[in-house]
Amino acid sequence: MLKMSAAAVLFGCAAMASAQHLHPPGLGERAGEASIAVDINGAGQVAGIIEEESGRQRAVLWDKRLIELGTLGGSDAYTRGINAGGDVVGTAQNSDGRWRAFVRRAGLPMRDLGTLGGGSSYGMGINRAGQAVGYADTSDGYFRAFATDGDGPLVDLGTLGGKISYAAGINRHGDIVGTAALSDGYRRAFLYRPGAGMTNLGTLGGRSSSATAISDNGIVVGASETADRRWHAFMHDGHKMVDLGALIGYGSSFATAVNAAGHVVGSVRIGDERRAFVYRDGKMTVHPGGYGLYLVNSINAEELVIGAKYVAKRFEAATMRSSQPAVTTRGGQDLVTLGAVVITAAFGIVLYRRRYRGIALRVESPLGHKPARML
Repeated sequence: MLKMSAAAVLFGCAAMASAQHLHPPGLGERAGEASIAVDINGAGQVAGIIEEESGRQRAVLWDKRLIELGTLGGSDAYTRGINAGGDVVGTAQNSDGRWRAFVRRAGLPMRDLGTLGGGSSYGMGINRAGQAVGYADTSDGYFRAFATDGDGPLVDLGTLGGKISYAAGINRHGDIVGTAALSDGYRRAFLYRPGAGMTNLGTLGGRSSSATAISDNGIVVGASETADRRWHAFMHDGHKMVDLGALIGYGSSFATAVNAAGHVVGSVRIGDERRAFVYRDGKMTVHPGGYGLYLVNSINAEELVIGAKYVAKRFEAATMRSSQPAVTTRGGQDLVTLGAVVITAAFGIVLYRRRYRGIALRVESPLGHKPARML
């Protein structure tokens, strides 16, 4: 577990009420470059992305110093997660320019995880044991969710009756979440348990849903369409899907991560801006400008929320405390006073593309036909 003293060294004064810069600011990128903190482990190691002014993206690890993780022979790479041992999962270009899921064991080179018979694959999550998940091309041109122990072949997790699936996260027990197509083409959040297969987690009354993360105690989070065709963040407690968006009361919301305490983070959309939300101890909090993160990627056991601020038209890796003060909302009227907010991430497929000469999230809708790719 990350000690408070280590957190203070890494993130500066943890008691500050606004979003924290990493220490040094960002991930050690040079002037003109952008950065995003993607995930953090208990040792304070941060998996991240740096984008150069040219648009080239580099997979990096911050471990008291900046460590470049390289590629699989191509030009670009990005990270998606890190486990307690410092193993990193992500996606990198190979010498043919194809995107391939990788696992980089601590101190070792990247390992290409291969595909399911097609040309590309994407790494999305990794657990303490080094088991990795993501999605990969099949020989017939569809993407399928996969799991692997990081050293063996990819295992196709199947679908919910359709042709497409994507895995987004895995916990210490090997339980996997993501999104899979039904036979009618609509997509649903799924929970896959070893030996039990894939379970449809349902919706909040709408047609589609998607899961983004799962905690070690089995809490699943993501987003679901509602009966009135809005998107609401949800938390599935193992028995039912709980509508977190209803607690916000207005706009579209998307949960991106959950920690062992069941604290959920994500973002809300109203108009054309972004704000972070934290659901903690039964209380929903939405952070106005200057108090929260612009991009929200993860939350760890030490209550550090990981992502980025938007500074001078560029993203800069940063963190905030889940308990920091902000505007607390209990219904639509409270949120109206916040102004506009945009989507940070949703639907389980969260990758990155060039935008504003910096890094921006690319979100793949569960109703789309292809997963998001680097552009």
